[in-house]
Amino acid sequence: MSPRFIFVSVALLALAWAIALPAAAAGRQPYDAAALAAAQAAGKSILVHVSAPWCPTCKAQKPILDKLAADPAFKDVVMFELDFDTGGEALRTLNARSQSTLIAFKGEKETGRSAGDTSTEGIEALLKTAL
Repeated sequence: MSPRFIFVSVALLALAWAIALPAAAAGRQPYDAAALAAAQAAGKSILVHVSAPWCPTCKAQKPILDKLAADPAFKDVVMFELDFDTGGEALRTLNARSQSTLIAFKGEKETGRSAGDTSTEGIEALLKTAL
């Protein structure tokens, strides 16, 4: 395969993801590097939740995130769930060192991050930085 073919294929994939994102924006979705890149390229508001199934703090954060995802003010925020136990390279790329980490982006720019916050007010404030 030629480099041009690969570039065009990746660009088309990113475009397809960007077109599909509005439908996927409601609620959380599993982390996918290509989907994150497409959302960033499209200038979307993004939240990455680094969580683990055994983490009590993560479990406390999830209902708050569900509530905020349903709030019309955050309807366009794309939320990704990144599993801390299997995240590997994604954790290194995002510099996420612990579970219960929340990372907000507006496009490619990180707008804020927190770890261990279980307050609705704190998580909502973090989300607002991405709008």
